[in-house]
Amino acid sequence: MSEQKQKYNLTIGIIALLAIIALIAVIGYFVSKPKPLIIQGEAEASEYRVSGKVPGRIEELYVKEGQMVRKGDTVVFIDSPEVRAKLAQAQGAVKSAQAQNMKAVNGARREQITGAYELWQQAKVQEDVMKKSFERVQKLYDQQVISAQKYDETKAKYDASVAQTKAAKSQYDMAVEGAREEDKIAAQGLVDRAKGAMQEVEGYLDELYLTSPADGIVSAIFPKVGELAGQGSPIMAITDLGDCWFTFNVREDYLHGLTQGDEITVTIPALDDIKVKAVVNYIAVRESYATWKATKETGMYDAKTFEIRAVPVSTVEGLRPGMTAIAQTGKE
Repeated sequence: MSEQKQKYNLTIGIIALLAIIALIAVIGYFVSKPKPLIIQGEAEASEYRVSGKVPGRIEELYVKEGQMVRKGDTVVFIDSPEVRAKLAQAQGAVKSAQAQNMKAVNGARREQITGAYELWQQAKVQEDVMKKSFERVQKLYDQQVISAQKYDETKAKYDASVAQTKAAKSQYDMAVEGAREEDKIAAQGLVDRAKGAMQEVEGYLDELYLTSPADGIVSAIFPKVGELAGQGSPIMAITDLGDCWFTFNVREDYLHGLTQGDEITVTIPALDDIKVKAVVNYIAVRESYATWKATKETGMYDAKTFEIRAVPVSTVEGLRPGMTAIAQTGKE
């Protein structure tokens, strides 16, 4: 009996030892099994800054932070007295240039043409008188009745009357013809220049009413009503919730051959841990040296950090920029 009991106890001991060894093996397997690598990132979205070309004072804000807007909606009005003053100057320049152009096109006034004609006729009469006098003196000179001095004086007066008639005729022709073609072109150029300045000022007037560049939510408003806004300074930010993506910073030894076009599963804790399919569309090394991890002291290499972006396959309701996004891989 005692020998059978000893064999029974030995068998029990061996079975118990084998069970302990199996239990330790199972525990060791689960302990040593590679855990999935959890990569934490966040959601981001395209953000547009609303800014104007014209400096001025914020007169009115038509939206509030958190409000949804559509592309083209008016969001702010900037008051600028300087632009209105430039508009008045441009309008005056256009009127002045148009008047100069009309003057060049229409030519001389009717009174000026009549006056030039009368001076021409007066010069012609004077020329006729001097012509007759010269002809009489010419005959007397040929007969040697008068001196050469008297002849030269009469001829000089006659030549002067002929020149004066030509000059008067030229002035009359100029008055009838009007301005030169070059002057007309120059006058039209002044009109075009003034109209261009007018269009520039009108463009600045359009910039006083700023509109939303995209559909989205007003995520931030920087100045308040009554404050000054400089040229090009941002007044508010519009976040396009329809253009969201996930961003992860991953060390290069954890990439495990991840390439653009790969599909990953992203968990969003803020939305009850829903899982979202996303496609990797951007992989690039971070530019800062601070993203490196020195590992040479362990006999390895310096590891850089890469920025990974993934776009959701479908629209995720409730997704907001800044929400935590978790991606898992099967390797550690």
